[in-house]
Amino acid sequence: MEITPHIDPSANNWQAFKDLPRYEPIHMLNLLLYRDEAEYPDGHEHAGKGWSGRRAYEEYGKTSGPIFRRVGGEIVWRGAFQTMVTGPEGRPWHDGFVAQYPNAGAFFEMVSDADYQLAVVNRTAALVDSRLIRFKPGEVGAGFG
Repeated sequence: MEITPHIDPSANNWQAFKDLPRYEPIHMLNLLLYRDEAEYPDGHEHAGKGWSGRRAYEEYGKTSGPIFRRVGGEIVWRGAFQTMVTGPEGRPWHDGFVAQYPNAGAFFEMVSDADYQLAVVNRTAALVDSRLIRFKPGEVGAGFG
């Protein structure tokens, strides 16, 4: 089973995200699979440095982090992949985290920020595949069902 890689949202997925309520808290599950070597566009300041995908993602975090925090974002969970229990075999992830935003409007504010647009080049260079999944936060510790 071949898995199609995803770095940026499709037009349909982006529209579905935009159609959801904008003024309630959201959690965004991020799953990351890094490139062995980052792939920057020709002429970019980091092109040719030989950075790993992980190093390029660290640069993305460093450059986008202030914007993320300014809009009220925070990381509420982070972990390193160990094994797939339920899901496609052969799809490892390097890292995962859940970002919390006070509302979807804060996410839109972040991704439309001019400095964020410059920073996101590092994310694109870093990743061979990713998933970004929106959740409405639920009650913690409530158990299953």
